[in-house]
Amino acid sequence: MGKNRVADAAAGLAVPLVEECGLELVDVEYVREGGRWYLRVYIDKPGGVNVDDCELVSRRLDSVLDTTDFIPNPYTLEVSSPGIERPLKKPSDFQRYTGKRVSLTTFVPVEGQRRFKGILGPATDHSLTLDVDGQEVVVPMEQVASARLSFEF
Repeated sequence: MGKNRVADAAAGLAVPLVEECGLELVDVEYVREGGRWYLRVYIDKPGGVNVDDCELVSRRLDSVLDTTDFIPNPYTLEVSSPGIERPLKKPSDFQRYTGKRVSLTTFVPVEGQRRFKGILGPATDHSLTLDVDGQEVVVPMEQVASARLSFEF
């Protein structure tokens, strides 16, 4: 089973469990680092998650993962907050964070470039709008390679 399939299968198991806890599943990654495999589960809720939230999800998910036993390699389960520069994945993420500063990369150039930093404007299931230094840029959702909140210190 490939690493994307492992992450997708783990996400499928995690969604109902995370939602039962009143939380949101932000992302799941299955990655190899330094010769070890990690299953990283990122959760969030309004106001942010705390250690107790992460521990609760970790215990519940670990039990389900042990029962299903579909991950081919030994791994470490990590459950955490997505951080201050959380990824934006779903159309609802873009709608929720309207007015916030984001960094965005596209698969192909949009208006001559692939990397953008700007203020997130209106978003639908099909496109989003960015205000980049006073210029409005419309990006089709299918062209978004990655997007995340951008915090400036």
